[in-house]
Amino acid sequence: MGGGHKLSHDTKQAIQNFLDPHLIHSHATWNEIDSMLEHITTKDFRHILPDSFGGGWIYNWFCMDHVGFSGYNPRRRDAGYHNIFDHYQAIKSITKYDHISFHYHPLAFNGDYHASGTRFWGSNITEILSRRIIDRSFFPATFRPGFHTERPDSHFFLEQWIPFDYANQSTKGLDTNQPDCGDGRFGDWRRATTQWEVYHPSHDDYQIKGNCRRYIARCLNMYARLRAITQEDVNDAFRRAKETQSDVILAFDCHDYRDMAFEIALLRDMIAKAHKSYEQVDFKYAKADFAMRAVLKLPKQPLNLTLEYDFTKHKLHIKSDDVIFGPQPFLAIKTTQGQYFHDNFDFYQPYHWTYTFDRNTILPQAIEKIGVASNTKSGLTEVIVWDKHTNTQIQTTLNDA
Repeated sequence: MGGGHKLSHDTKQAIQNFLDPHLIHSHATWNEIDSMLEHITTKDFRHILPDSFGGGWIYNWFCMDHVGFSGYNPRRRDAGYHNIFDHYQAIKSITKYDHISFHYHPLAFNGDYHASGTRFWGSNITEILSRRIIDRSFFPATFRPGFHTERPDSHFFLEQWIPFDYANQSTKGLDTNQPDCGDGRFGDWRRATTQWEVYHPSHDDYQIKGNCRRYIARCLNMYARLRAITQEDVNDAFRRAKETQSDVILAFDCHDYRDMAFEIALLRDMIAKAHKSYEQVDFKYAKADFAMRAVLKLPKQPLNLTLEYDFTKHKLHIKSDDVIFGPQPFLAIKTTQGQYFHDNFDFYQPYHWTYTFDRNTILPQAIEKIGVASNTKSGLTEVIVWDKHTNTQIQTTLNDA
């Protein structure tokens, strides 16, 4: 008779993490999610553990669009442009207190809803952002990558437009005991800082410090089968604030298809214990853009973007009063056929960009709307949407509160 096979402690722990009932459970409908949201966005829930200034819990909702996927959709994700974004924008208790931003999962080659790709080039991120600009007058200043996965192409993409990146999931111990995520398969941050600090990435390696534009902050999972935040991690944030006598960002994330109240309770307990050990260290709940500006001491300086269209030469002129984040604004175009495109500007002179509409780009008569968006280095966002038919424009400033 054959003998049994004894599993190692690490293997047992990996299986336990994988089969954790909390992680397996998934809200199946918007009604279930809304029931949870109604509970966790109340004033009473937000103030179960007030911050040092009497403030309540603040959420940062990084909303994605499930578009371009096909086939297997086990969690019944809501598919369509703006669906998730619009749902959260319609909740007053969220728009009053919280920050809404952008999240993106690259498409897998098979289009599976439950699969996660790693490529930005050849994906649909530019169309998603183009629609977000033109249809909703929105553009992100903060970003959290899907599965915390970044690669050179997404690294360079973010460097052009989005200043604040909550991506670093470096851990002090074992990166993961989950075989499907080992060796940097997803969310590779093995070379990144394990301190609660914000850094500029290197041009050739987003994990190490360098001279690139954007800022990367550390952000661990709240309760997950890999890279989950621990009491030691929370203690480290308070300890660093005390030792450096400076502001520190303690960031963590979870998902709305799970029981967020359970995960928030765990974090609150960790924060309370850390604060008890470091009573002299104040803590404050904050929006993601506010936290970056506070830690980096970045002033909010407007760009005063302007958009002019030359009907004679069919040339678009975009100007700003000051240096923008990145080399060019984001250009979005909607055609009369309902297509959305993104393209690059011509660089006219400092703070001035142009784009010509002709047979090499898009014919002038095919234009319905043009959208332009840009961030300052401090995450102040300006968006302009121009309607060619009426020759009118709507200008929106975000993150200025």
